[in-house]
Amino acid sequence: MDKVRFGVVGTNFISDWVMTGAGQDSRFEAVAVCSRKKETAETFAARHGIPHIFTSLEEMASSPLIDAVYIASPNFLHAQQSILCMSRGKHVLCEKPLASNAKEAERMIEASERYGVTLMEAMKPTLTPNFLSVKRHLDRIGKVRRYFSAYCQYSSRYDKLKEGIVLNAFNPELSNGAIMDIGVYTIYPMVVLFGMPHKVTASGMLLSSGADGQGTVTFLYDGMEATVLYSKIADSSLPTEIQGEDGTLTLDRINKIGHVTYTPRVNGIVGGRGGKPETENITVPTDKDEYYYEVAEFIDLVLSGRRESPINSHCNSLNTIKLIDEIRRQTGVVFPADRV
Repeated sequence: MDKVRFGVVGTNFISDWVMTGAGQDSRFEAVAVCSRKKETAETFAARHGIPHIFTSLEEMASSPLIDAVYIASPNFLHAQQSILCMSRGKHVLCEKPLASNAKEAERMIEASERYGVTLMEAMKPTLTPNFLSVKRHLDRIGKVRRYFSAYCQYSSRYDKLKEGIVLNAFNPELSNGAIMDIGVYTIYPMVVLFGMPHKVTASGMLLSSGADGQGTVTFLYDGMEATVLYSKIADSSLPTEIQGEDGTLTLDRINKIGHVTYTPRVNGIVGGRGGKPETENITVPTDKDEYYYEVAEFIDLVLSGRRESPINSHCNSLNTIKLIDEIRRQTGVVFPADRV
């Protein structure tokens, strides 16, 4: 097998973006799309040249036409749909967050083991060349003392919420909200780089729908602190920093890392002569779409017979959702999926 035949679940804008990046990998072949509405499936299929449509996930998951499934449905469906597909022998690339909670994620990982198929969370930044550059240069900053990351982006759907209209982005029934949608981007890279913290302290703001609008979390490690900010009700242009005793790594945007720098500490200050920083650009140039890397990683796993990524691993995905569960517990965010 030199190609992996994909079925796509979900026809929203994220699926469109992933299709664009996936198309840069010659091993990717989109052969089917599943949507509850036939018309929606037909429109998406026509836009991307997909030959087969389904309105039943059971039928698509059982079809010999496909080898793998990309799932971009609402969060509360991730576990149910992934497990169904894996039980039919299909490999699963599932959008972030992997599940509504850790219990669901554990069931998904168990299904991957039981049915011998690949399962990977589609967390794109951690698989890009610029994140790998951060990993390569991490030792240069010496003992790490702080990780700081912010992802705050005002959602156009918030305007509707203020009018009393609850759209998907702020609907806890769908396991949605700020921590699930964008806060996860600040936490997952932290877990990949530093593992699990010893203590979590979180605060947040609940909206009228019961979903969270923003939050601030501090994580305590041995000899190191991590702080993340996330919001869907305000904007921020703050970068991500990893601060060490010998220097600092700076990432422009944690969700889409376009620029990375290393600034050493020299003569008691961060910088060079006269206090002027001597910053080194360690950005990796690329002509690939940002979504290419997650699809390429997943295809590598499928074709080599591996069940999980060494970076977007089952352990990293499970640990991230465990931290999110604790953050939600402290901030009062409850999903119906938690009661199942």
